[in-house]
Amino acid sequence: MSSILLRFAAAFTLMTAAPAWAQSAPKPAVADLPAGEADPALWVVKDKDTTIYLFGTIHVLKPGLSWFDEAVKTAFDKSGEVVLEIPMPTPEQAQAAVMKSAVNVTGPKLSEKLPAAERPLYAKAVADAGLPSGALEQLDPWFAASTLTLLTLQKQGYDPESGAERTISQAAKEAGKPVSGLETLDQQFGFFDSLSDAAQVTFLTETIKELPTAGDAINKMVDQWRRGDPDALAATMNEEMTVSPELKRVLLTDRNARWAKWIEERMKRPGTVFVAVGAGHLAGSGSVQDALKRYKLRATRVKY
Repeated sequence: MSSILLRFAAAFTLMTAAPAWAQSAPKPAVADLPAGEADPALWVVKDKDTTIYLFGTIHVLKPGLSWFDEAVKTAFDKSGEVVLEIPMPTPEQAQAAVMKSAVNVTGPKLSEKLPAAERPLYAKAVADAGLPSGALEQLDPWFAASTLTLLTLQKQGYDPESGAERTISQAAKEAGKPVSGLETLDQQFGFFDSLSDAAQVTFLTETIKELPTAGDAINKMVDQWRRGDPDALAATMNEEMTVSPELKRVLLTDRNARWAKWIEERMKRPGTVFVAVGAGHLAGSGSVQDALKRYKLRATRVKY
């Protein structure tokens, strides 16, 4: 389950997925790249006066990976506006969202929500993260899972400050490009907060079980991303999503459908837009590209 969290960890801390209609262009061969280089997948949806680039991001990366160049940078430079999952919030905005949706000061402690058999492993995960034993007790299970995942990945050398959204946001600011979001931070937190208690507890317990191999999981996903292999990335993520259909629906397929509708509406106005969302949303069955089929829009893979 840890790989699901990887796509959300940066947004939560700051403080916190195939073609559309039918991919007519042949899939490019997956390249073997030198260490430190990346050629992540990029798609484009266009008509006579509107162009929308679709770029899949990884929210937390190790410093020094070269990806914001070649076709990705060219597409960014051509675009008059940038659209992310959420605009990068300020620490104050993030803290307010956490207090609203992730902190529970009146209900039972987090450990009390877990099955008795899972509590020792939870306690070990908290200790391994270097936190005091009671540090997460007032958090909702989904946010505790995110916190433990991010702390684990930081020990592996991953840094939200090196995530793709940070780089894109900074480049947009320097270029004077407007940045907007498909969602707000409150909405994104709300997706998790709306999960049933059972789904949240499953989210946390499965995450804890995967923490010892979280480094290997993110390394695998980043390697698939950097080599421009969304099919492999989809297979990896689908492995993780089988635990809870509710999680897959709330976190992936429902959101992908809404974003496809946004793209369909945006195609009615002229301009060039650079849309960057978590790479898992642009991979495999139920992806944004799949959701675009109902609007008879086609996303073509950009060769480079």
